[in-house]
This record gives sequence, C-alpha cells and structure tokens, in this order.
Amino acid sequence: MPQVLPGISRRRALQGAVAAFVVSGLLLWWLLPIGETSPRGRITFSTGVTTGVYQLYGELLGESLARDLPEVDMRLRTSEGSQQNLARLASGEADFTIATADAVAKYQRDRMPGAERLRSCARLYDDYVQLVVEKGSEVRSAADLRGRRVAVGQDGSGVRLVANRLLEAAGLDPERDIVPVSAGINTMPRLLEEGGIDAFFWSGGLPTSAVRNLSERMAIRLVSLGDLVDELHAAGGASRHYRSAVMPADAYSEVRGGVAVPTVAVANLLVTTDRTDAGLTEGLTRSVIRSRDRIGNEVHAAQLVDLRTAIYTDPLRLHEGAQRYYRSVKP
Repeated sequence: MPQVLPGISRRRALQGAVAAFVVSGLLLWWLLPIGETSPRGRITFSTGVTTGVYQLYGELLGESLARDLPEVDMRLRTSEGSQQNLARLASGEADFTIATADAVAKYQRDRMPGAERLRSCARLYDDYVQLVVEKGSEVRSAADLRGRRVAVGQDGSGVRLVANRLLEAAGLDPERDIVPVSAGINTMPRLLEEGGIDAFFWSGGLPTSAVRNLSERMAIRLVSLGDLVDELHAAGGASRHYRSAVMPADAYSEVRGGVAVPTVAVANLLVTTDRTDAGLTEGLTRSVIRSRDRIGNEVHAAQLVDLRTAIYTDPLRLHEGAQRYYRSVKP
C-alpha cells in the first residue's frame, strides 16, 4: 500500500504556513497606520491687513499648528480682505484663508473663477460692523453721512462690500452721495485723527486693536447701525447673511460711556478648496477647535468658536477633511 500520510502532512503544513502568513499580514495591516502619514509640507494662509483681526488670528493659529502638525510649515500672507482672499484660493496662490459669508456668497453669485471649488472648514466668529466718528460729530446714523468724506475700506475687502450695502440700505449712493475714501484699518484711524475723513466703516472682530488704540488717543463714538438690518434683508442675495447684533459696552471701554451699540454682524468662515488634502484639512480643523481658548485670549470673538456652530458654514459645504474631523468627535 502506498504511503500517502507524509504527502498529506506536507500539504497541510504548507496550507498552515500560508494561513499564518495571511493572518500575520492582516494583523500588521490593522496595527500599522498604512496610508495615514502625518501631513507635511508648506501651505499659505491669506489673512488681511497687518493691524486687523484676520492677521492676528492667523498668527495665533500658526503657533497652534506648529505644535499639532509639526511637519507643516504655514506661511502667512497679508491681503486687502475677504474678496482678495477668495481670489487667491481659487487661483492656487493660497491654501487656506478667512472670508466673510457675504463675500463668499457674492463670489459665488458673480461666478468668479474657481467659485465651485471653494469649501469650508469651520464657522469661526462674527465680524461686527463699526461706523466710527469723532465724539462731537453730527453723524447719528448712516443716512447722516451724505456729503461727507467716508473711508469705506480698500478694493477687494469685505469692508467695502458691507459699507456699500449699508449705505444703500440707508438710501445713499456709495459713489455719489458721499466722498468715498479707499483706505484700510491700518490708515483709517490716522485719517480720522488728522481730519482727513469724517467717518470710517470697519468690519471686524471685537475688539479691533486699531479702533481700541484710537479710542485711547481721541474721543470717538460708534454710530448705531441696527436699524438697517430689515432693509438689508429686503435687498436679498448676499445681504441675507447679515444679522442684528449688539456691540457690548465693554468692547471699547473708552467709548460710549459704557453703552452697548446696536449694529450688523456677519459670520467669518475658514475657507479652502476641494484641491486641499483631506488629512491636512482634518488636522487644521482639529487645531482650530482645540486652540479656541488660547486664541480667544487675544481674539475675544474667537471664544465663540464651538463644535455646535462650527459646522454651519452656509453658503459653503464642508470640506471632506473637515467632515471627517467633525464625525470623529461627534458624541
């Protein structure tokens, strides 16, 4: 009778070895972070004017990112504001930026290049519109600006957008009924101080250091704008992103003698494009949420960044990486 047992044993041994190899491979695949390499490389973050909140927020976020994603080198690039920031994203000159929701809506409505590629990581904090005049000024409302020299922000800024819309809501033509002065927050306070303008619009987080510093040098007043919200909403389009808000009395302790000021607010969004790596976007979004309290010590409005509100980024949908982060921390 032929001896078949040794052959069967060898065959079983071979099958067992293959099975063990497969199991080991699966175990190794499970344990090792294959395909989950830490993001690395250089990215550009477009901010705003040097004395604005966007720039300060970018600097503080960069410090947090250096700890959370040490292989990522984030470079800041100043800008004139939201409109220029969005154009840089679309063209690939920047990877991340901050922009107001109304500026994003206008960029989309105007079908600007790359508008369909814009994505959001988080809703950050609200900008408050501030109309600043000398304390003794006769200007008590936006309508009183008729015939006066008014700084309305630079071309390409979110300030210019909201200033024009507020003037129109007050029944004024931004080009003919005032003397518009193109200036940013880095020069507006000096122009008011030297008598070069009668008023200036600014839209930013509270407090804005340039306005606070001006209030410590000269007596100024913040003009109420809250009565214009209904007119803004009636205009439709991007104006639907404005809401009624109140600047608290302690926002600028030297102004208004401790009285709160009704105004208009609009949300700021952390924006990127669909070209950005999902792992990088997830990591940056995580860093934004984790650093809320630390950044909030310097940018007080940033204390409002919250998981419950961060996902509401209308008119943009969330980037895939941001969605991944929010799903991972969902209770």
